[in-house]
Amino acid sequence: MTKCLTMAFLLSATSVYAQLSDQLDSLMQATIPADRPGAALLVVVDGKAVYQKGYGLANQKTKAAISPKTNFRMASVSKQFTAMGILLLEKDRKLSLDDPLIRFFPEWQPTVGKKVRISHLLTHTSGVLDYESVMNSNQKEQLLDADVLRLLKDQDSVYFEPGSQFRYSNSAYCLLALLIERVSGLSFATFIKQRIFQPLHMTESVVYEAGKPIPNRAMGYRKQGNAYVFSDQSLTSATKGDGGVYTSLTDYRKWIEALQTNTLLNLNAVLARTGKAIRSYRSSYYGAGWFYQQPASPILFHSGTTCGFNNFVVSIPSSRFLMAYFSNRADNKANAEAVIRILAKALQPEISNILALDELTQ
Repeated sequence: MTKCLTMAFLLSATSVYAQLSDQLDSLMQATIPADRPGAALLVVVDGKAVYQKGYGLANQKTKAAISPKTNFRMASVSKQFTAMGILLLEKDRKLSLDDPLIRFFPEWQPTVGKKVRISHLLTHTSGVLDYESVMNSNQKEQLLDADVLRLLKDQDSVYFEPGSQFRYSNSAYCLLALLIERVSGLSFATFIKQRIFQPLHMTESVVYEAGKPIPNRAMGYRKQGNAYVFSDQSLTSATKGDGGVYTSLTDYRKWIEALQTNTLLNLNAVLARTGKAIRSYRSSYYGAGWFYQQPASPILFHSGTTCGFNNFVVSIPSSRFLMAYFSNRADNKANAEAVIRILAKALQPEISNILALDELTQ
């Protein structure tokens, strides 16, 4: 009897996954021509990949096709790696999340530097000014994280009292990357490689450094008329801490599995200790580089959008669920949202509310 029930369950699951695959194929084929920039999509259920495919071109010039091994620029999805770097240094007892900014940046204006703490930077509650708002309007060269510090260190005001409100901050994560460098004595790219990528065997993932090769690289594009034009870099896309990681579906799955198995840190414990509620969104929080809901059994979410890329990731550690959608088209947000709605209807209805949090990154 037990064997019959098990077989029936497996057949039912197989049928659901087959129907899901057909739905996803239909959506992706209808919206991504084979000769245009596209996307890679991974769906993992109960730790098993039930969908993993690439559509379109990684590079219009070379005609290289997108595959699960194509490396996309993660944009703000990178923040979870930056946050992990800080948390690993805390684990090493080289810093405390209660440390004020001025401990590591003595050049910072004291009025702000003594109030803002690492925990505020991690949770977007620092109130530190957006670097885009104070950069030179005639800027010609790409900004680096060090330029963000230069722009902000003499500012004597913040948007609000640190810790009192949520305001999404790329500035904060650029500062966290610099903090990692000052505490570890390594470049941010080297630290992330040594402490995250290498231990997790993410062999082709890298932090962007101008002029250095990126294996299996997807180039970024945006739509102009009926064509897609090259749009891989902007003045603000060379900063590392807020958006500089390149990874693939293959490597990103290793990262999520490490979070689910507490390989580097116990993520649930970290979220319980460091996460902050987002008051304007019911039952929503931010911690460790993730938006999340249902804190007792978190549904994790982040998006990443930049001049030529659009990425969405959803992870439910308790059910070993993952959706990763990486695109080298700047206009592809609607596609990712359609994928999430399909998955919500077929598998995980609780993820349907997560899309509203994407508004907070804008």
